[in-house]
Amino acid sequence: MFAAPTRCPVCRAELEVTRLHCSSCDTSIEGRFTGGPIAHLTAEHLDFIVTFVRCEGKINRMEQELGLSYPTIRNRLHEVIRALGFEPGKDESIEITSEKRNSVLEDLEAGKISADEAMRMLRGEEA
Repeated sequence: MFAAPTRCPVCRAELEVTRLHCSSCDTSIEGRFTGGPIAHLTAEHLDFIVTFVRCEGKINRMEQELGLSYPTIRNRLHEVIRALGFEPGKDESIEITSEKRNSVLEDLEAGKISADEAMRMLRGEEA
């Protein structure tokens, strides 16, 4: 069995699934169906995801299995993340210790730093 194409072979527009069929009981369902974000991934992206899951997300195991470097695997992972509509690292929260937060707030209160500098420091950016 082959994966369904996602682009029209004539104009390259995105194809829409409009019919599902059960070969066991010969039932057909017609409508407009979405395949979700995974339906838009390339075969290479899907192969990468299968390998990633098989290796339990351990990049060092993927390095061995694929014979690729850590940076190459990270780049491919970022490609898949972008293809799914996300931006790598965007949702990562910055961990700041309570001591650091208190120090920044004390410096702000004492007038040693500006409010903008304090905000950058609390976001984990360099002042």
